[in-house]
Amino acid sequence: MSGITIIGTGHHVPGAPVTNDALARVMETSDEWIQSRTGIQQRHFAQDGEGASDLGAEAAKNALDDAGVEASEVDYIIFATMTPDYFFPGSGPLLGAKLGISGVPALDIRQQCAAMPYAFQLADALVQSGAAETILLVGAEVHAGFMPWTDWDVVRSESEREITPEAYQRATKHRGLAIIFGDGAAAMVLRKSASPDGGFIGAELHSDGDSFDHLFVSGCGFRNIPYVSSEALLADEHIPQMRGPSLLKKAVKTLSRTVKSLCETHGIARDDIDCFIAHQANDRINQAVRNALRIPPEKIPSNIARYGNTSAATIGILTDELRHDGTIREGDLLCFLALGAGLNWGVALLRL
Repeated sequence: MSGITIIGTGHHVPGAPVTNDALARVMETSDEWIQSRTGIQQRHFAQDGEGASDLGAEAAKNALDDAGVEASEVDYIIFATMTPDYFFPGSGPLLGAKLGISGVPALDIRQQCAAMPYAFQLADALVQSGAAETILLVGAEVHAGFMPWTDWDVVRSESEREITPEAYQRATKHRGLAIIFGDGAAAMVLRKSASPDGGFIGAELHSDGDSFDHLFVSGCGFRNIPYVSSEALLADEHIPQMRGPSLLKKAVKTLSRTVKSLCETHGIARDDIDCFIAHQANDRINQAVRNALRIPPEKIPSNIARYGNTSAATIGILTDELRHDGTIREGDLLCFLALGAGLNWGVALLRL
């Protein structure tokens, strides 16, 4: 039985790129320091008032154009984000309204950086059950809202002024996280493959709530009364806390093991996979996974240097670029892999 496949892709990033040198003006860091630890050279940030649904709508329009599909043909929206426009409602219905398709069911999912493998399994189940024929899958993030600075004019190189020592110290305190993230959106149009052997093959998904504190936001949650307070904001509890070295080790171990397991389940040799499309969290993680699985460098491409970690959008942005530069083509066997906060992780196999 054929599974869902990708018939169109698109992406969108906001504004001009913010370089590592620009970040070095608001915290103690350097271009060399950031690149050596992450592989990132630049990233993009949304403007105040620009939400995940806004970025997602632009990416969705590009994907629909690429697929030659009208928005009115979409009969299900899956929206992946950890940075929604509002605490509630989710951003999926807002996206539908921006595309002029209010009334279409919209499902928001919260697997953070691991969203895409989960979304592929979900989308395939919806199509196989007859609940949908054309699914619009969107991953979009606006991380600007938890960046540890207010001097956006300096970060965007709109001003040459010096920031206060207190602001510099605050940003430096959170630099391990702040240098990583960027904003952006990606979209895919999914339909059942016309090939009997094509499309989604399978996924292996996992979660580990015991390790939630490896990457989480301690404040601004509904376990707190009130769920947000001035005290929490002053203590920077709205900024994610990350145990970077431990998270890296977990990512390499779990993703390598899950790729092996999924390939064994479906009788697929890793050498037969044409391209491994990995979440762009940190270049060190993907290099370590490549080494653990003995993947040739050309089979695990990267674009983290240009965008940073756009969480739920990274896999979609990379897939869009790979489709349009000819790196991946119809008939190629793809392996998508990602780990994110939760912890959640997963691997999916799909023949394009």
